[in-house]
Parts: sequence; C-alpha cells; structure tokens
Amino acid sequence: MGKIYCIMGKSSSGKDSIYRELLARGQLSLKRIVPYTTRPARENETPGETYVFCDERQAKALEEAGRIVELRAYNTVYGVWKYFTVDDGRIDLSKESYLYIVTLAGYQKIKEYFGNERTVPIYIEVDDGERLFRALARERIQKEPMYGEMCRRFLADTEDFSREKLAEAGIETRFVNENLEETIGRITEFIRRSESIGGQPCGYENQ
Repeated sequence: MGKIYCIMGKSSSGKDSIYRELLARGQLSLKRIVPYTTRPARENETPGETYVFCDERQAKALEEAGRIVELRAYNTVYGVWKYFTVDDGRIDLSKESYLYIVTLAGYQKIKEYFGNERTVPIYIEVDDGERLFRALARERIQKEPMYGEMCRRFLADTEDFSREKLAEAGIETRFVNENLEETIGRITEFIRRSESIGGQPCGYENQ
C-alpha cells in the first residue's frame, strides 16, 4: 500500500530544500504529486512539471466533478490565485508512494480524502529566532526585497501552525531542522521504516 508523505512547516523552516533533496538523491522510491494552479506560469516553470496550469473554468469543472482534494485561494494584486491538489488519475497508491509539500489545512483535507493510513505527516520545525534570521537573509538578496510580506508570513505561520492546530491535526512526529544533512538523514530513515512496516511509525520523534 502506497502512502503520501506530506512535508509541512513554517516559512524558512527548510521544507523546500528537504523536499528537493529527498527526491534528487534517489534513496527513496517516491513520486511527485504535481499541484494545480490558476495563476500564470512564471519564467523557467514547466507546465505539467512545476504545476498544472489551468483557468477558472477548468478549476470549476474539476470541483464539480469531485476531483479536487484540497484547495487554497489567495487574494493578490492580480486577482484571486488558487492552488489545489487534484485526484487526476496520476496518484496511484496501489503502486506508488508520494512526497508532497502542503499546508497544515491541506494535509488534513488529503488525510480525509485518502485515509489516515495512507497519509503520513512530516513536520519540519525550526526555532523562531533562527527562522526569522534565515528569512531576513534570504529576503536581503532579492532584487526587490519584500520585508512587509516576509513579516506577514512569519506572523501568519504562528497562527497557522499553533500547538493547538498541530494537536488537532494529530501531528506528533517533528523533525528539528538545525542541520540540513542530519535532518534529511532522519527523514529518510523515518520514511524507510514507514514503508517497511506498512503503517505510520509510532514514537519516532526528534525534538
């Protein structure tokens, strides 16, 4: 039985780097789930690989067909952009396991859709002071730093990933990302254990 390993974490926790490395190193037989979005493709993004790009009409048709697993909508200066997960026939848990970056709310929807036994949370945790330092360092090297947006996301994550919401979602296993290589090693071992026993490993925490 395949599983969906859902990587979650606050901004600047390192989840994107961990996700890329886990897939690139090829130590785990995991497939990608390609999310859908209604926003326009950006430079260097490959349709069907980075995202499946669609318009509002197509998104509505998928929703009416009951194919949307979870959806997030964001108000931007360009209008509402939607990001969502679709059961489009490319997710086959009878044959494969998958790695996916999601929000906490997204994880809960995916768990409701595919079932608890097939959905495994991987929560990445970093001290807030260190996380703010990383976010600031990353923003400073941008051509047009957006410090206001950085602060908004930082504060929003405090609410979105509160202890109460994590407990409500049943998130017990945490991976403290103080050293990227060590964290990748622990997560790799965690996934291997989960794959070998056919369920979610219990009592495996890194705090």
